[in-house]
Amino acid sequence: MNNQDYQIETLAVRAGTQTSEFGENSEAIFLNSSFRFKNAAQAAARFSGSEPGNIYSRFTNPTVTMFQDKLAALEGAEQCVATSSGMSAILACVMGLCNAGDHIVASRSIFGTSVQLFSNILKRWGLEVTFVSLTDVDAWRVAALPNTKLFFVETPSNPLTEVCDISALAEVAHAAGAKLVVDNCFCTPAIQRPLALGADIIIHSATKYIDGQGRCLGGAVLGSKVLMEPVYGFLRTAGVTMSAFNAWVFLKGLETLHVRMEAHARNALSLAAWLEVQPQVARVYYPGLVSHPQHALAMRQQINGGGIVSFEVRAKSGQSAQEAAWALIDATQLISITANLGDAKSTITHPATTTHSRVTAEARAEAGIKDGLVRIAVGLEHVEDLKADLAVLAQA
Repeated sequence: MNNQDYQIETLAVRAGTQTSEFGENSEAIFLNSSFRFKNAAQAAARFSGSEPGNIYSRFTNPTVTMFQDKLAALEGAEQCVATSSGMSAILACVMGLCNAGDHIVASRSIFGTSVQLFSNILKRWGLEVTFVSLTDVDAWRVAALPNTKLFFVETPSNPLTEVCDISALAEVAHAAGAKLVVDNCFCTPAIQRPLALGADIIIHSATKYIDGQGRCLGGAVLGSKVLMEPVYGFLRTAGVTMSAFNAWVFLKGLETLHVRMEAHARNALSLAAWLEVQPQVARVYYPGLVSHPQHALAMRQQINGGGIVSFEVRAKSGQSAQEAAWALIDATQLISITANLGDAKSTITHPATTTHSRVTAEARAEAGIKDGLVRIAVGLEHVEDLKADLAVLAQA
């Protein structure tokens, strides 16, 4: 199949598919650990890389390969390396491309666990990390050092949906001799394609929208074959591997990705506009709203605003900001109280005490994550039912 001949929606359904001698129309799951060789010479050729083919499911599996090829086609990447989770994708990227003594510039506005990985674990292995504002391009230029290897961003960010200028940041990174890594989890290729905007590497938590129903853990790193070679080498040795079953689930998720992302975004825009006029809401963060600081930029880079809406709850007399946020969360009956996102079911969480709870209060303040902030990953329910579940916000 020539991927250049088809639109992205068609690629989501058809790209990457391999069919066995049984002629199955849906991708098969290869739930086995190893693969047989015809003879010793073929085994040696497979291990040396002179002959392509499967060896051992830690680093070669047909179902995982189909997922990798399909996602690579959607992102316009030469190669995809699938991993066991979104966090292991970040780890594989950094461990594959960086050495002790190298430097990374990262956005302050990234997932709390990503902050922990950069600040604590990787720092122990001699990696330097500087955190800067996601939206201030000049800050990235100033932070870059001669030993800077990577710029790392999430856009839109978690949880405030800040948006960076990918093309501008790519120019700054390349001028500094660094590669731009974009976590595209919130948008997926259905909404945004960072490589086409100048980024070098894409990170995914397939756990989120790629799955779409909260079933499996998985991640992916995508880019050129040259950049992915050391990332794949790390996975082959360290074993941060995606299982064949999870890869099959993600393959099915990719088939409906565009339809789902359109529905998520449609619901999110309606809910965000409703939240803006509620008396108990102090501020709403959603790129699809004209009030969003980077709305114009987001609409240039993205097809729509995505499915994540965050907002600050206004505390009543005698309440702290956290108490107001928790009271709202506890009052919901329909929306699931969980920190996951990308599910068909809408989810609600309090970032300061969940996803970013291990980040210091000072770092949360710098990132703009206040105690009254609530994040909703808007699902596929009817949006009027979601509004009704948040009806306490309409009470002055």
